[in-house]
Amino acid sequence: MTTTLFRVISDNYAITPISVGEFAKLKVNGMQFTIQAYHAEGLGHVSIMRAKGFFGLMKMDTLMIVPAEKDLPLYSYDRIQAMGNDVLIVELYDTLTQPLDLSLASHMKAKFRHLAERDPGVHWYDSIKLPESISKKGNKANRDDLDALAAEHFSAYLNAPAKKVVDVEKKKELSARYVNGLLTEGGPSTDVFKKALGDEKTAKLFKTVLFGIE
Repeated sequence: MTTTLFRVISDNYAITPISVGEFAKLKVNGMQFTIQAYHAEGLGHVSIMRAKGFFGLMKMDTLMIVPAEKDLPLYSYDRIQAMGNDVLIVELYDTLTQPLDLSLASHMKAKFRHLAERDPGVHWYDSIKLPESISKKGNKANRDDLDALAAEHFSAYLNAPAKKVVDVEKKKELSARYVNGLLTEGGPSTDVFKKALGDEKTAKLFKTVLFGIE
């Protein structure tokens, strides 16, 4: 699915690959990770992380957009498929410097209300997570619907009537607030990386590769 989402980005923005150096391939907690990063001209930083492990029984895909030039929320897509289960998590974080109509994304979320909700738990970043975010759980029978939800919601996100970023420093500050919060307060994947790579290397991975705030 990350390939499909990335194709939508590359169809609309000029893409330049960014070298990720030592982070191109990682082994963390029994999982093999491959990581790529890009600059989408007129949009911002894009990263893709794919992971497989446990003899192919578990697969995780992540795509993140940290808008720096277009005033959209920070976007995070996660898909976890394991033991026949299929989990879709799309989180939008308020890094907006001006109001934005996200009603189309809300409409797409409502369109797929028949899919079972997943309890995301309670986290420090809940106050900046937007209501247009998605947390669904299913299985192989729901895969096509989960794919459709992800694709249609993503299209609604990218096509929201966002303006060009005017206050660049404010935009950077809001994105950095979220990333630095992950590093200090923790998060489901952040904690795994910190345990395996250590604080310093995890900070470098997050700030330069995954979120591109430095």
